[in-house]
Amino acid sequence: MKRYRVTSFDFDARANILKFGEKSKNSTSVKGQLVQEFGAQNFSQKLSNFQDLGCYFPSILAFHNIFMRQVRTSFVAGGYYPALTGACSLGERILNHLILSLRNEFKSSPQYKKVYSKKSFDDWDLAIGILEKWKVLLPGVVDDFKALKKMRHEFAVHFNPITDTDDRALALEAITLLSNIIKTQFGAFGSQPWFIEGTAGAFYIKLAFESDPFVKTIYLPNCTLVGPKHQVKINRLGKFIIKDDFYYEEKEVSDTEFVRLLS
Repeated sequence: MKRYRVTSFDFDARANILKFGEKSKNSTSVKGQLVQEFGAQNFSQKLSNFQDLGCYFPSILAFHNIFMRQVRTSFVAGGYYPALTGACSLGERILNHLILSLRNEFKSSPQYKKVYSKKSFDDWDLAIGILEKWKVLLPGVVDDFKALKKMRHEFAVHFNPITDTDDRALALEAITLLSNIIKTQFGAFGSQPWFIEGTAGAFYIKLAFESDPFVKTIYLPNCTLVGPKHQVKINRLGKFIIKDDFYYEEKEVSDTEFVRLLS
C-alpha cells in the first residue's frame, strides 16, 4: 500500500528570486544575504557570478552536496580556476562513489572483475562505461560526464594557455555540466524513470524501482515510506515532518492506484 516519498534534499533557489523578483523585498533580502556570505568587496561581480550560476536544483542528499556548494562558492567569490578544477574533480569523485557503492550489486556482471578490488578509479571512460553497462547512468548524464572529462583533460589538469584568459567561462561551463549531472541523476524532483508520474509536486518511487541497485542505495535513504493518507508539515528548519498514523490494509496496490488514493 505504501510508497517511498523523497523527503531529504538540498537546494538553493535564491538565483531565481533575483531573476524573477528584481525589485521585490525578497530580492533585496537575498542580496543582503549574499553580501554577508561573500563580502562587500567587488560585490557587483560576485552578484553577477551568483546569478550566472542559476539556482541549485533540488537534489537528494548524497556524496556531492557539500562539495558542490564549495565549487559554487569558489566561482561566486571569483576563484574561477579552483571552481573549474573543483567541478572536474567532483565529477570524478561522483563516478568513484557510484562504482564503490554499487559494485557488490553487480557481482555477476562481466564488469565486476575490473572493479572489485580497486579503491579508486581515475579512468573516466572505464567508470562511465561500466556504470552505463550497469544501467545506472541516465543517457544525458553519460554525455555530460564525457564532456566534463574533456574539460578536465584539456583545460583543468593538463596545461592549456587558453585557461589563463578564459578561466571564468570554462569554470561556468564545467559547473553547468556538473549541475546537469546532479539535476538529472540525483534530482529530488523531475521526470526520472523511477518517479511515479502525476503526483502533483510530491515525488514517489515506483514500486518496480524499489529494488533497483541505484535507487535502493542512493534514493531510498533519502525517502520516507508513506501511505496515501499521510500528511506533511515543514518545520522552521525546512525539514519535512511526516504524520502517517493512519490504518492501511495489508495489500499491494499499483502505482496508478496509489496516485488515485492520494487525491
